[in-house]
Amino acid sequence: MKLKSFLTLVLAALTVVVSAQSLSPSTKWHWDKGTIVVETPERPAGQQHVIGLTAPKLETVRVAFVGLGMRGPWAVMRFCHIPGVEIVALCDYEKERAEKCQNDLRKAGLKPADIYFGEKGYEELCKRPDIDLVYVATDWNHHYPVAKCAMENGKHTAVEVPSVMNLDQCWSLIDLSEKTRLHCFILENCCYDEYEMTALAMNQDGVFGEVIRAEGAYIHALDAFWKSYWKDPNDNDKDNLHWRLKYNKENRGDLYATHGLGPVAQCMDIHRGDRFTTLVAMDTESFFGKDWVEKNTGKECKEFRNGDHTTTLMRTAKGKVIEIQHNVMTPQPYNRLFKLTGTKGYATKYPTPEFALSGEALKGTDAPQMDNLNAHGFMNAEQKKALQKKYYHPILTKYVEKGRQMGHGGMDYVMDARLVYCLQNGLPLDMDVYDLAEWCCLAELGALSMDNNCAAVSFPDFTRGHWNEVKGYKHAYAPAAEEAEAEAKAEAYTAAQKEAAAANNLWALYDAVRKAEGDKAKAKAEKAYRKAVAKADKQIETKLAAKK
Repeated sequence: MKLKSFLTLVLAALTVVVSAQSLSPSTKWHWDKGTIVVETPERPAGQQHVIGLTAPKLETVRVAFVGLGMRGPWAVMRFCHIPGVEIVALCDYEKERAEKCQNDLRKAGLKPADIYFGEKGYEELCKRPDIDLVYVATDWNHHYPVAKCAMENGKHTAVEVPSVMNLDQCWSLIDLSEKTRLHCFILENCCYDEYEMTALAMNQDGVFGEVIRAEGAYIHALDAFWKSYWKDPNDNDKDNLHWRLKYNKENRGDLYATHGLGPVAQCMDIHRGDRFTTLVAMDTESFFGKDWVEKNTGKECKEFRNGDHTTTLMRTAKGKVIEIQHNVMTPQPYNRLFKLTGTKGYATKYPTPEFALSGEALKGTDAPQMDNLNAHGFMNAEQKKALQKKYYHPILTKYVEKGRQMGHGGMDYVMDARLVYCLQNGLPLDMDVYDLAEWCCLAELGALSMDNNCAAVSFPDFTRGHWNEVKGYKHAYAPAAEEAEAEAKAEAYTAAQKEAAAANNLWALYDAVRKAEGDKAKAKAEKAYRKAVAKADKQIETKLAAKK
């Protein structure tokens, strides 16, 4: 290769690295026998892994929400129905969107939350000492900076998906969690879907035998939604693409892997006895995406980084394989695939939930024994119903009926309720910061693979050597007596909060602040409102103390 051509290629590659958020400039890698080896930064001195991390019990979980565009308002609504929660603050770039979410607190009879807004509103919010958990539901570009700020200020953090956009951000949140001993929870709701949880329970009882291969996906045509996503006024979005389409245009790789990967990774015990070792990714050209941009802007689209359909293959240390797909472009039915291939049986969710089991599948399990099972065909309706009833997950039994009233089949509420449950009982969370990194890093690792002729990429061990210490994925539960005690305290707090909010006319005083005209009148109204809030807080404290 001529020197001039070589330098041209190098400069082109550097341009890609700098302009694409899914490729972090700090990532170091080298070739080893045709494989891209991504270097793992050393664990800083004094840090320890956070597998099974617990934190002191929180009788009341004081939460703040940042990002109230699409997902955020629904989260606020759900938290209004979780006992033992105080919604302390609401934050969005646009003040009006934060104010609008107060309606859910008002309907529930809870105290009003404080409002933060603007580009850096979250920074002031995170400095507050009376917040335990920051719930991040911003656009993707702001997931990491908000989560980082929250943890640096001593807050547990729950982050919508994808929680981070590249390896640099993965390692940063891992180091923060290890250093601070704070939870960093990935808000992957699909891990709480009824079918996925039932299949997980079956798998844990050995119904499928040894699961050797799994598939997951996010296939969801978004062409009707592109213009509904927020447009960051500080972003140089000359073509008015709004943030999500613009992100797909500028970045390559599986940018939204977690819905498909999360549930199957739990079934395959990733960093709990097995780990990803190798990744290979490839994509189609951008046909639909590039065409959409040209039709809607009237301009030629010279480059659309993300292919219409991305396929990523991963091999584990135990010789198992996971396939993940991503397609938000082409018209086809919604599909997360969710397929488990085991030595005794098979599970698939789409287009219809089905199971296929061999005659040996149920021997030695707690499942009801069935005749004439043959894995060459799916179980009949009666057999499937009996099996699903047997393995209906206890977490679903506890939360899903209430959750169904709040949309998405109930899985969002189950996710939030489990998060609060674990915090109130001082338990390890269902997903940790290593899950977050493993499920979100497919963007950068996939881009590295595809940008280098679909080369194999070594998958980092985000646990830095501790992936095989815990044997098998499991949910944590408090002893029955402690669980009952925590629930009683949670119910008592919520009742006391509602009583105090009503007794002190907090919403009338809050409205008076908003309606006040002029600085003097507003200051007077604010003073009266803050005095009433302080009185309400004292009443809550007194009432709870009397119950102890």
